[in-house]
Amino acid sequence: MKKELKRGVAVLTAIMAGALGVNAQTSTSDSVMTHAKGNRLSVGAYGEVGYTRNFYSDNIYRYSNPSKYKDDPSNGRFDIPHAVIYLGYDFGKGWTFGTEIEFEHTGTGSAVEIETDEGGEYEHEVEKGGEVELEQLWIQKSFAPWANLRVGHIVVPVGLNNAHHEPLDFFTVYRPEGENTILPSTWHDTGLSFWGRYGDWRYELQVTAGLNALKFSRDNWVKNGAKSAFEFKPANKYGLSARVDNYTIKGLRLAVSTYFGRAMHNTYPNEMEGEGKTYDKVSGNVWIGSFDFTFNRYNWIVRGQADYGTLSDAADVSSAKSRQPKNSPYNTTPVGKAATAIGVEAGYDVFSQITKLHADNQKLYVFGRYEYYDSYIKEDSQPSYDYTKRQRIAFGVNYFPLPQIAVKCEYSNRIFKDKFNNEPSLSLGIAYEGFFL
Repeated sequence: MKKELKRGVAVLTAIMAGALGVNAQTSTSDSVMTHAKGNRLSVGAYGEVGYTRNFYSDNIYRYSNPSKYKDDPSNGRFDIPHAVIYLGYDFGKGWTFGTEIEFEHTGTGSAVEIETDEGGEYEHEVEKGGEVELEQLWIQKSFAPWANLRVGHIVVPVGLNNAHHEPLDFFTVYRPEGENTILPSTWHDTGLSFWGRYGDWRYELQVTAGLNALKFSRDNWVKNGAKSAFEFKPANKYGLSARVDNYTIKGLRLAVSTYFGRAMHNTYPNEMEGEGKTYDKVSGNVWIGSFDFTFNRYNWIVRGQADYGTLSDAADVSSAKSRQPKNSPYNTTPVGKAATAIGVEAGYDVFSQITKLHADNQKLYVFGRYEYYDSYIKEDSQPSYDYTKRQRIAFGVNYFPLPQIAVKCEYSNRIFKDKFNNEPSLSLGIAYEGFFL
């Protein structure tokens, strides 16, 4: 009996390690429905705890007057970026249900925030949508492995970070900074998805509610455009997204993804439509293209992505944003005509060379990461903000005592143009992923 129990635990561990994305080969939306054999109910969770010491000023004016804040003291912070519960159920006859409930930054409640991209204004507000989020809630009908229809609240898998955002899918303590700056993360919206697997291919096509141009910004491009300040999500306009992954080469996953949608006039109240109104003809069309890959073989894990996006009528969108009432929930900073993020990381498992530790399935990845990103590529008529163009380097280790737990340590440095101060930091974290049923 004891021997059988040990064998069962080993099988379950293998299922979890493969499905949860330790090798970043399984998309997050698929991992919700990871079942142990014979179980209709799936229950899982993931989360992360981090501590960072920033060796640079945290003053909101450090970019407008860098010399004044060059010698400011360091500052530290604890955070629990994400704590997630998965629930899934197989009803039978091809009908399944999946949900993902996420608690961000320890929960919800009233908080004071400093709006750093709007002059440092203090805002006291009840956190809605950013602290407790329903990231997935869908019903799916599977007709065949190559044909699945999913309806409800779904992950929009554009870019590496959105398709593979569980905390064992990246080496850094926090989610990769470039994509996390310019794109919604995790990008989730309500709509319809058709997806499937055929041979070495996985593909997905989605129709969802569109982004809201009034929530775009200089510092985060379209990142906040998927959020709603209301109890409902305005859906006057819609977005189309698509993703294709290929697994032909053993240990290698290659993917391309894209998004297109109109972002102006997708808010509440919908006052900008109508003949003779100033911004009636402004479309604010958003296009995003992304390539990403993961290689996991020969004791190496290498991941990378390249994203580029454009926004039509950026100057007119910026003008419309600047005219919003001061107490509106919209951002008033200008938004650029484009944004980009490029990143690559590589880690080698040094425990693979130590027989005892390798046999015990322990891993220690020594890794490095490089990123370049710019959240504000402007039109000629728009003002310049050179600090939005950044490079970031990081080095560190990830220790896996078990396939479902990672202890992370990372040194990073954010590098700007010469007139700005660089921003080094040291971060420590622990992350977990597991399925309990």
